[in-house]
Amino acid sequence: MNEDRSDFLRRLHAQRVWDVELPAFDPGAAPAEPLALFRSWFAEAVDAGQTEPHTMTLATVDAYGHPDVRTLMLHDADETGWHFGTHVTSAKGHQLAAHPHGALNFYWPAQGRQVRVRGPVTLRSAAESLADLHAHSTGALASALVGRQSEVLDSYDDLVREFEAAWERAHAEPEADAPSWRLYVVTPREVEFFQGEARRRHVRLRYRRPGDGPWTRELLRP
Repeated sequence: MNEDRSDFLRRLHAQRVWDVELPAFDPGAAPAEPLALFRSWFAEAVDAGQTEPHTMTLATVDAYGHPDVRTLMLHDADETGWHFGTHVTSAKGHQLAAHPHGALNFYWPAQGRQVRVRGPVTLRSAAESLADLHAHSTGALASALVGRQSEVLDSYDDLVREFEAAWERAHAEPEADAPSWRLYVVTPREVEFFQGEARRRHVRLRYRRPGDGPWTRELLRP
C-alpha cells in the first residue's frame, strides 16, 4: 500500500501546470458585462484547440445542504443566462427543485483560464426544452428518451436494451418528445474570469450584479 501511495505521489508531483504560452489579460479593457467576455474567451478556447470547451461543472446542494457536482454540456449563453439540460427526475433536477441555485465552472487549461458563474436556476418552458433537445444529435434524443437518470440500475444489459430501443425510436421519430427532459438557465449574479500567469500572478476579475442594476467589476487576489 505504501508503494502504491509513493508511486501515486511521484506521478502526482511530476505533473506541471500550463506548460504552454499563456495569453495576457488586461482587466481594464474588459467589457462592461460578462457575457461578451465569456463568448470571446470561449471562441479563443476553441481556436486554441481546447478539448470539449463546452463542458462545465454544475454544483448544487441536496436536501441536507451538502454540495454535489457533475460535468455536463453548455447549451447556450445569452442575455438570460447560461443554459443546460437534464431530467427533472434526476438527482440534480430534484436538488434544483428544492434549492434553485447553482454554480458553474469552465476550465480551459489550453489557455490557463477558468470562468465561474453563480446565480439562481430556473426551469424553461416545455416548448423551449423540446426545441433545444431537437437541435442536438440523435444520440442526445435517444439518451433523453431512455430517461430515469440517477435511478439504481439492476443490470447493465437492461440499459443496453433500453438504449437500442431508444436509438431506433430516435431515428424513426426525430421529433419525439421526452417530457422529463427540460432546459434550465443559470441567471448570473456573479461571474468570475481567471487568467493564469506563469509566475502565479494570476488575474481574477469578478462581475457582480445582486439585482437588475448595472454590473460592478472588481479584481480579486489570486
